[in-house]
Amino acid sequence: MRLATTLSLALFASSLVSASVIEKTKRKSNGKRYVVADNDWLSTGYIPILLAVDSDVELLAVTSVTGNTWQHECALHALAALEIGNLSCIPVIEGAIYPLINTANRFQAWETVHGALPWQGVFAPYNATAEALGADPTSGTNPNRVSKNAFLEGFPNITAVEGKKAATYMVEMVNKYPGQVSIYAAGAMTNVALAVRLDDNFARLAKELVIMGGYVDDNMYQATGTLNEADINSDLNLMIDPEAAKIAITAPFPSITVVGNVANQVIPSQEFLDDIYKVKNHYTTLMYEYYGTMFPFWDETAMALLIDPTLATNTSVVYMDVDTAYGSPNYGNAHVYQKAYMPPNVRAVNYVNTIDAERFKAMIKHAVQHPKTCADLKENPPAHNTREQELKITISKEDSHCVSTVISVLKISPSPIALWLAGSILGAF
Repeated sequence: MRLATTLSLALFASSLVSASVIEKTKRKSNGKRYVVADNDWLSTGYIPILLAVDSDVELLAVTSVTGNTWQHECALHALAALEIGNLSCIPVIEGAIYPLINTANRFQAWETVHGALPWQGVFAPYNATAEALGADPTSGTNPNRVSKNAFLEGFPNITAVEGKKAATYMVEMVNKYPGQVSIYAAGAMTNVALAVRLDDNFARLAKELVIMGGYVDDNMYQATGTLNEADINSDLNLMIDPEAAKIAITAPFPSITVVGNVANQVIPSQEFLDDIYKVKNHYTTLMYEYYGTMFPFWDETAMALLIDPTLATNTSVVYMDVDTAYGSPNYGNAHVYQKAYMPPNVRAVNYVNTIDAERFKAMIKHAVQHPKTCADLKENPPAHNTREQELKITISKEDSHCVSTVISVLKISPSPIALWLAGSILGAF
């Protein structure tokens, strides 16, 4: 009876403390916003980074994932983009080399049955000649090989962080800043899925997940549009690693924003590129000479919406899943449902339908023409509490009541189990 009383009181106190700790996390999450930017970076993929540092969101790190090419090449592109703009204070952390299940051979076998994709990314057949002429590596037996001729921005002299991987870093950051870290996933979602599986609390502790991908209802457009229109409406980010996409999109993030079809809304015109180039720097030159007018601002749209959700002018709440049936012609494609007809184990996402295009282009123009540097970030750091301030213990009236309850338990029964439970409970403070 005494043990039962001890356990009951201890569990009651524990519930009070748990509620208090959750409330503390909620209060803490109202502070600074952070972002980990995960992407399959290429030579012209730096604009999302510039958008992030040009905002009130603090960019913790850039991480790489296999998608357009192998992740090591993507990491080098990110390093090069940071170096040319004096932004090498932002760490680059390499991610997973391979998707969870998919391989080049498996992907190409699927294409044999269901038809080829216009853009195959890393799973395009190995082509030594193309790589020698400046193409990023695809397929092949060595995913760590480097095609130096592919670096339009120049080959980097700096290196990625040693001893860390993207997934573990994401887990570390959401635990360090609970409720404050946005995960930006503009490539395959392998790193995000690994983080979800590494730590059961990862998704819950993040602020949100913002993904570029998840096209819906575009099959007829692919069939009847031009070859380029078919290309820009394929969903390679999900198709590179469908299983990872399913894990990420069904994980318990407080919020998931899907930037799918809307990512095709804004395509740069030559007039816009000319306007950008009125200011000369490394980034405007790269954009003017190499971005072109064929492809939309895919990844840029996702980052802009992460920075400023009010950029969205129309959004739908839908329940989303990803087809992971390898024999399906829709393998790696997203499907959306209304709540009444959704299958089990899916969740609601915010699906952005349209954005304010002019405001979006203005964000890009300012970020590229007036890029921040490490010196700027050091001189004018975003206002937020230091880590030491975050760790200060302040016991509120509610917390004091919880502590008093624990002490009462010990007075009633100072048994070993009571001491153990009390230690665990008070450890929450």
